[in-house]
Amino acid sequence: MKVQVNNKEVETTASTIIGLATQLQLPENGIAIAVNNQMIPRPQWNEFSLHENDNLIVIKAACGG
Repeated sequence: MKVQVNNKEVETTASTIIGLATQLQLPENGIAIAVNNQMIPRPQWNEFSLHENDNLIVIKAACGG
């Protein structure tokens, strides 16, 4: 299926957020993910189902001032 990740089309066989995060080799800490403009808490990543054309935003924490 195809989904959008930070405005880039990604082809995936992952059915959950955690599966997609693994495929994209995202870090285990310091990120947040929103699906279709809804923040998904990390404990729900294993259960949250992805669908064709979902729009995901991956936000990485940054230090600084």
